[in-house]
Amino acid sequence: MKYTLDKHEKYVLIILEEKKLNSLISPKLKSEMILMNTEGIRNIILDLSQVLYSDSSGLSSLLVGHRLCKNSVGSFIISGLSENVERLIHISQLQDVLSITQSVEEAIDLLFMEEIERDLNRSEE
Repeated sequence: MKYTLDKHEKYVLIILEEKKLNSLISPKLKSEMILMNTEGIRNIILDLSQVLYSDSSGLSSLLVGHRLCKNSVGSFIISGLSENVERLIHISQLQDVLSITQSVEEAIDLLFMEEIERDLNRSEE
């Protein structure tokens, strides 16, 4: 699996450098996200702008990322979806489950807004 990791203070950006997110790539992506999560990373942005195709195992890896971040009170945001991948997400009715943005910049903005919201909710408790 070819990818780039860009670690920041509040989040990690994973840029998947593959044309397909399928059963060959998906298990590696899942294990990478699980490893990050066990290291304490709770906010992940996944840039799929180079991915042209995904199958059900690819969707499964997106749901794993979503679950890991949600369980650790973080954010999992996907950006840069191709038309094919976006169609698959809509067919699977996951567009309301997953956080999706057009660009990495929008994903970063959304992540920081969600962090502020979580901080406010914590201070009200």
